[in-house]
Amino acid sequence: MGGMPRAIWTGSISFGLVNIPVRLYPAVSRKQVHFNQIDTRTQSRIKQKRVSEADGSEVPYESVARGYQLTDGRYVIVDDAELASLDPAATRTIDIEEFVELADIDPLFYDGAYLAGPDKATTKPYALLVRAMESSGRVAIARFVMRTKQYLAAVRAQDGHLVVSTLVYADEVVDATEVPEIAAAAEVEVSDREVAMAEQLIASLSTRWEPAKFEDTYRAAVLELIERKASGAVEVTAPVVEEGGADRVVDLMAALEASVAAAKDARKRHPTAAPAPDVAEPARPARPARAKRVKKSA
Repeated sequence: MGGMPRAIWTGSISFGLVNIPVRLYPAVSRKQVHFNQIDTRTQSRIKQKRVSEADGSEVPYESVARGYQLTDGRYVIVDDAELASLDPAATRTIDIEEFVELADIDPLFYDGAYLAGPDKATTKPYALLVRAMESSGRVAIARFVMRTKQYLAAVRAQDGHLVVSTLVYADEVVDATEVPEIAAAAEVEVSDREVAMAEQLIASLSTRWEPAKFEDTYRAAVLELIERKASGAVEVTAPVVEEGGADRVVDLMAALEASVAAAKDARKRHPTAAPAPDVAEPARPARPARAKRVKKSA
């Protein structure tokens, strides 16, 4: 997104009898490489046509309707007027319903994110809400309507401003118990020594989160490929695919010990890395040496 971000929603944050005018701006600018479908014979773009499944004839736009398929294969047709009658009231408020601890919200529930900027004439109430939320450590749970859709959202203070994150609803989150492999993993037995070694590996790889040091290497490679081909290059080298993987039997302890050693060595060699932490096995209460069963988390 080039230039200054543009507001996509204007309204106010409402809690109790307080209303604070705000504007919502996209908090994320997706960087994707977009392709068009091209006819290689003529180098022209390909247009999509709407055709009937019954006879293959092209369907005019005025004959296209929304249909919901029932389990028996029939369709229920729903027109625009019927859907419009169900639209939520087009209010211009982000209605705060409650405040919760940030740690209580599972990251699975986060969806889109928006920056909430204050109205120029009412910056003090905005700043007051930010300071109060920062000092309390609480996150507001709210509802608001944008483009005829009602959203559940978390409003949180971050670095002196408000961030509005839309949330998915509870019935949209897939229950992990529905994945049989996850249930099977909960029954796997691991020893105390294996857990201790895994903890050492985690400690040796632990550092401060710095998002700027990560980049989309695939997107960069695609753009480089496009640039090379645009300049006349025609030969493209295919990446070497390593064989094996899923069917290999791994000595878990040997792999963990080698990983810990490699992580320590990498930290020593990295010019900007902090010294590797002391990752000696943590002291544990004396107990019989026996296999430990990992229990399924709640």
